[in-house]
Amino acid sequence: MRFLQQTLVAGCFLVSTTVWSQKNDSLVVAAIVKEATVQSQLEVLAHQLTDGIGPRLVGTPQMKNAADWAIAKYKEWGIDARVENWGEWRGWERGITHIDMVSPRVKSLEGMQLAWSPSTKGKTVSGETIILADVADSIAFQNWLPNVKGKFVLISMNQPTGRPDYNWQEWATPDSFEKMKKDREAQTAAWRKRISKTGLNNKDLALAIEKAGAAGIIISNWSSGFGVNKIFGANTTKIPTIDVALEDYGMLYRLTESGVKPVLNVRADSKELGTVPTFNTLAEIKGTEKPNEYVMLSAHFDSWDGGTGATDNATGTIVMMEAMRILKKVYPNPKRTILVGHWGSEEQGLNGSRAFVEDHPEIVANLQALFNQDNGTGRVANISGQGFLHAYDYLGRWLSKVPEDIRNEIETRFPGSPGGGGSDYASFVAVGAPGFSLSSKSWSYGSYTWHTNRDTYDKIVFDDVRKNAILTAILVYMACEEPQKTSREKAVLPINPRTGKQGEWPAQRKANRSGK
Repeated sequence: MRFLQQTLVAGCFLVSTTVWSQKNDSLVVAAIVKEATVQSQLEVLAHQLTDGIGPRLVGTPQMKNAADWAIAKYKEWGIDARVENWGEWRGWERGITHIDMVSPRVKSLEGMQLAWSPSTKGKTVSGETIILADVADSIAFQNWLPNVKGKFVLISMNQPTGRPDYNWQEWATPDSFEKMKKDREAQTAAWRKRISKTGLNNKDLALAIEKAGAAGIIISNWSSGFGVNKIFGANTTKIPTIDVALEDYGMLYRLTESGVKPVLNVRADSKELGTVPTFNTLAEIKGTEKPNEYVMLSAHFDSWDGGTGATDNATGTIVMMEAMRILKKVYPNPKRTILVGHWGSEEQGLNGSRAFVEDHPEIVANLQALFNQDNGTGRVANISGQGFLHAYDYLGRWLSKVPEDIRNEIETRFPGSPGGGGSDYASFVAVGAPGFSLSSKSWSYGSYTWHTNRDTYDKIVFDDVRKNAILTAILVYMACEEPQKTSREKAVLPINPRTGKQGEWPAQRKANRSGK
């Protein structure tokens, strides 16, 4: 009888504890939703980060300004934050770019120098345009090279249309659309062959043109949308590399090809700043019961600098900042330590998060879960188990607490496959730590905002970003409250159909700590 009584008491206690826990979860979740909805700071954060500070290219003063701003925000919210240096990079600061066609008529052109492009040293450089020649072989190319001296060399293909395919699909006849695509494919193949016949890769081609005395290099890296180009880094070391919008580039190309010989005036201002530190920005809410176990929020802080890095990755950044703000207010004493990583130099190969994984094995070993957001402004639509066999168990339970209107839009894949790259969660997955990507709806991300000159504040969809902040805060709360440590058991990966071999877990890659 005593045993039965003890069993009944224990059972009642367990039921009571479970009911209390569920009730407490509901209260915290409700508080998260209310705070995120009524007191949202997202618009202000996005404005200050993108409009005020601007793009955050690694090695630029803007990256340091962004870190100072984030630390000040966290301090304002009562959250400890710090910068953690992990390497060094080439310091560079963008200035103005003026590109004017002065003959055969006067027109200011839309364009900008690439990241890390050399400047024109405070002067305006003038020169005719010349198109990269279609030569027979590398010897013929070397014989042609003296022709570029003092000229601006056009090295990109002239696109046959500035209309994206969806516009053709809507308005063109099927025959016309197919003909355009076929012609474009042939033209693209011919241009690739033109480049290959020089015997040089893209970097060496730029350096060869520079060495031959060109005034500058003109490219147009069209991103298959109206008015949008991708802006990456320059390969030249002494002359500017300029990206010109498709519309103006096409005009220059056609005029040059027809023998008109346009003349450009170009002024490209930038500053070389020597070698500068590169870093991650971290913030922390200390755990009360298990302070040496960690739940992490993750988003890269750096960006390319054609636009202002709004959807890549200011949106991920402000989601994590807003989630931290909300959690500090409604869940100030978490059971586990909550740590957010705002990573540097993700765009050059996940360097900041890879450095963190190398430098903090004690955190990685005790990581309960990491939630990373990167790919654009859309609401989260996919979460994969990243190859962790039991991820369905804990992620499924945590997601069950998320409001239905957010949860129902999310497709889960368990156990999923481990990500080998793409964003910073992969740095953790590679060492067997449970890192998860909160992957979002597209909003034409690949064409219109990913690494482009149009990645700006106006592309942010705040209703979606707000849902992501709510989702992240709830997942972090649930991970903190989880009684047990999450399982790291890996699934057996399927056979790779291309190789016929058993799939392998991604290998850890070291950070580049001494960059360009």
